[in-house]
Amino acid sequence: MSQDAEAATWAPTDDAGSLPRLDDDAVRVFEWVAHRGELDAEEAGAELGLPDDRIGAAVSDLLSLHLLRRLPGPRGQVVPVVPEAAAASLVSPLEASLRRQLADIERLRGELTMLSPLYARGQRRQRSSEPLSQVLELDTVIGLIADAAARCQDEVLTCQPGGGRSPSLLEQAFARDYAMLQRGVRMRTLYQHTARHHAPTQEYVRRITAAGAQVRTLSELFGRMIAFDGEVVFVPHREARDGAVVVRDPSTVAYLCSVFDHAWSLAEPYSPARPDDSSLDEIKQAIVRLLSEGMKDEMIARRLGMSLRTCRKHIAEIMEGLGATSRFQAGFLIRARTPAPDA
Repeated sequence: MSQDAEAATWAPTDDAGSLPRLDDDAVRVFEWVAHRGELDAEEAGAELGLPDDRIGAAVSDLLSLHLLRRLPGPRGQVVPVVPEAAAASLVSPLEASLRRQLADIERLRGELTMLSPLYARGQRRQRSSEPLSQVLELDTVIGLIADAAARCQDEVLTCQPGGGRSPSLLEQAFARDYAMLQRGVRMRTLYQHTARHHAPTQEYVRRITAAGAQVRTLSELFGRMIAFDGEVVFVPHREARDGAVVVRDPSTVAYLCSVFDHAWSLAEPYSPARPDDSSLDEIKQAIVRLLSEGMKDEMIARRLGMSLRTCRKHIAEIMEGLGATSRFQAGFLIRARTPAPDA
């Protein structure tokens, strides 16, 4: 093979993306050249038992990897290069390019992040202009409530029907509520009487009232809601189980807060249930009233925030007190003893 042909075949490439990987032929040829000091392709092929095409391919790869270099001059000898020097000549430009790309990435990230406050202010203005919005995703609802709690400065009103809540939810609520109380925010919470019998709720109320919150109970509540500063109210979505409706219309918010205030005026301060607790009488009175309206056990239990089993236990005690032997007879006796409304 002529030197001109070698030069054409073995010319190194500047494209880092096409750099070859060292194979066994290239390693053997490099070892041979390093031992001899310069390349003699025919002699190397003969001693290594490699045909011309494989010698040519190996030398081309070694030139591309800067492990061989061609000396200037008429002979154009191909000599070995210290591997560390070869690595430096190949890697340094790549590292410089990578550093430039990383610098561009950080600059771009910083410039875009600078716009975040502008976006947040725009979103707050947009949200504040919407009198009512629907949120269907639970994570989004939780995030909106957390944001409203963080910005609350005056008072939060919470109405929680349905009896006791799970310990994990109560613990999450305590962390959020305690942070607001520490900032001087007033807090009023309504539960149903049945929550007096729930040990985790008893512990939550003990801790939160010690921090300054007020908690009261009623036999029935008007519905679930949480209001912040008389400006925004969260109520359950009618169809989406994990969703919420966010109300910002001033008239609607004021109305919902007044409904809460009316229920609050009728409620009793929370205390753990005792055998002589008057709230138990109120619960049974509510059951009697709902039975007289012909309501089924499941609906009564849901309205009063108790389990179906507990509800039926109370109904059985009421029937025994009335001397009734059937639900029909109990309903008749209840209606017979209920005073007629004034004409």
